[in-house]
Amino acid sequence: MRIRAQASGDKATVRVLMSHEMESGQRKDASGKTVPAWFIQEVTANLNGKQVLAAEWGPAVSKNPFLQFAIKGAKAGDKIAVTWKDSKGDTRTDEATVS
Repeated sequence: MRIRAQASGDKATVRVLMSHEMESGQRKDASGKTVPAWFIQEVTANLNGKQVLAAEWGPAVSKNPFLQFAIKGAKAGDKIAVTWKDSKGDTRTDEATVS
């Protein structure tokens, strides 16, 4: 996951690029078998340990999704942590510092 967070005034804009295959469960492979669904279900973001975003996603989200959001009250030096959990139970968390 690549995270960039930039402060501007009393808010920060956070941009996140997630690396994930995001299979919908509707595609067939070369042999004609259905590829099982495998997609990000939950995304959360924390600012200095306090949750500021919670999202539930489904199979319609594209491969390697991009997410952008703004956080009021964030300033340079604050820590942003973004976590996702997928339909197989795998999770990933990455952090960035607001600049």
